Amino acid sequence: QVQLVESGGGLVQRGGSLRLSCLASGSYDRLPAMAWYRQAPGKQRELVALVIGGAKTKYADSVKGRFTISRDNTKNTVYLEMNSLRPEDTAVYYCRVSGTSLWGQGTQVTVSS
Repeated sequence: QVQLVESGGGLVQRGGSLRLSCLASGSYDRLPAMAWYRQAPGKQRELVALVIGGAKTKYADSVKGRFTISRDNTKNTVYLEMNSLRPEDTAVYYCRVSGTSLWGQGTQVTVSS
């Protein structure tokens, strides 16, 4: 069973940057497609970014050009580099094994104006 643990969230000012990490542990052959989601207060959880294999990626329109998803299979870790952060990026960010019910516990990102 794969377990996911996110880290790297925090409070940052508008225009700032954060890097989230998702460490996958447990029994698996290799990391499958991985995704970052977020959920803001009063809103539905939404897909932010997806990475398939080594380099194929997909982003929500709202974060294109600002966020970058990547993975390091040697460290069993998926990253979300977030730049030019905006107050509307404030949310709890979750890591997920794409297409499954395997989620991390979430990490809070707060962007102040």
